[in-house]
Amino acid sequence: MEKKLLLGDEAIALGAIHAGIRGVYAYPGTPSTEITEYIQRHPVARERGLHCTWCTNEKTAVEAALGASYAGARSIACMKHVGLNVAADAFVNAAITGVNGGLIVIVADDPSMHSSQNEQDSRFYGKFSMMPVLEPSSQQEAYDMMEYGFELSEREKMPVLMRITMRLAHSRADVSVKDEAAPIHQLPYAKDPSSWVLLPANSRRRYAALIEKQPELERLASVSPYVSYNRAAVEKPLGVLTCGIGYNYVMEVPGAAEKFNVLKITQYPLPEELVRKLAADSSAILVVEDGQPCVEESIKAVLSAGYEVKGRLTGDLPRTGELTPDCVATALGCAPVRYFETSQNVVARPPALCQGCGHRDVYTALNEVVKEYPDARVFADIGCYTLGALPPFRAIDTCVDMGASITMAKGAADSGLFPAIAVIGDSTFTHSGMTGLLDAVNDKAQITVIISDNLTTAMTGGQDSAGTNKFEAICLGLGVEPEHVRVVVPLPKNMEEITRILREEIEYKGVSVIIPRRECIQTLNRKLKQKKAEQKA
Repeated sequence: MEKKLLLGDEAIALGAIHAGIRGVYAYPGTPSTEITEYIQRHPVARERGLHCTWCTNEKTAVEAALGASYAGARSIACMKHVGLNVAADAFVNAAITGVNGGLIVIVADDPSMHSSQNEQDSRFYGKFSMMPVLEPSSQQEAYDMMEYGFELSEREKMPVLMRITMRLAHSRADVSVKDEAAPIHQLPYAKDPSSWVLLPANSRRRYAALIEKQPELERLASVSPYVSYNRAAVEKPLGVLTCGIGYNYVMEVPGAAEKFNVLKITQYPLPEELVRKLAADSSAILVVEDGQPCVEESIKAVLSAGYEVKGRLTGDLPRTGELTPDCVATALGCAPVRYFETSQNVVARPPALCQGCGHRDVYTALNEVVKEYPDARVFADIGCYTLGALPPFRAIDTCVDMGASITMAKGAADSGLFPAIAVIGDSTFTHSGMTGLLDAVNDKAQITVIISDNLTTAMTGGQDSAGTNKFEAICLGLGVEPEHVRVVVPLPKNMEEITRILREEIEYKGVSVIIPRRECIQTLNRKLKQKKAEQKA
């Protein structure tokens, strides 16, 4: 064994490589992006030719990983929490089909919404789909659980959900790792079509089998090597039920192991017998979970109505946002260590579009034209161009979810709004915008769609964009009239041309698409630096 200093994301990636995966399927989304990027850079991945290119969206990622499982290979699908909403159709049904080769779906939740539009706890998806869930409490466990998770998946013939949070994904720790990767793990192809063809008759049988499996999955959770129960020496102290990274926050409280009964949960379904044991040994239970009150709600149904359960629902811990050592210490009745006091001397600096970014010129032109239409509304989307909502542009009116700009603009136009303008990025368009554009074409909606193309997935670090150099063909294939697919170069010197085209297409009584195309200033700078370094070498 050797030690490496790894992010939680990197520990997961290395654990997957060392467990013999055949591929990773993912769409970039903070805080999960580094899992795939680490595999892409790793020499073993290159040597073995592991599949590690980006997928168009999270649904295609899970479906491709399920196909790899059908073929007998181990694979992972990676995404952030809102990406699981996109993948939910395939994800939930995968619990019913079962798996052949091991399949782990890794989802990084984002409590406090550091880079997300909502707080969402993916453990509810695991409970809803009735599949095993792993929730590591440390980077070491994140690494170790990959091999454990694949073995669990193949033994139980089920996909496994691994849920982490931002703080684990993006913090580093020493991790003891194997000296070398196991060979690529390969099972024979799946052969039973009745398990994989979800006709109602097959689905009913498979669903009944899934329900029958739940007691065994709960038993496995109770004997997991990553679940532990530490009983304090004092009589009937407070019991603390920790989930995943919450265990670390409890252990940072001085003397926690001596003062409290601590049950560490890292695998689900929730092992109810361990919860009852903790309750019997304790005066009350505090549930420490980073995310929504998933376990807190569950154990209220397990224990007697009069038993006191504390946590986020009771206000003992904050109802929203990340946990911190301070708020956990306070909930335990201990003095906070004041790790997270807000600085009084630092002025807040809101994010802004980069100087030289093509999106700036798009919004400058759009603002100039939109002011000529008192009722104009601009429906935007998820990407770095969402910063157009902030000063100095204040150019957009909505941003809800991936792809919503086009369909919301269409719905508004259907209801009489004019002009209805959609702004969507290149990666977001191929992720979730194409179907909305087809709806608009089929209904001949009077909307203007701006696909702001910076030739990359810029918001998450410059990954490849699925539609690069294909957008005109995609729009024409979806039925947009050729004369109303317009390409411009967003630069100040072209402002007169851009504003003229915007006015023309807004007035067109149908669907028009304008594609402002200029490479992201950040990826361009990186390419130029790399080119200079190569020339010097």
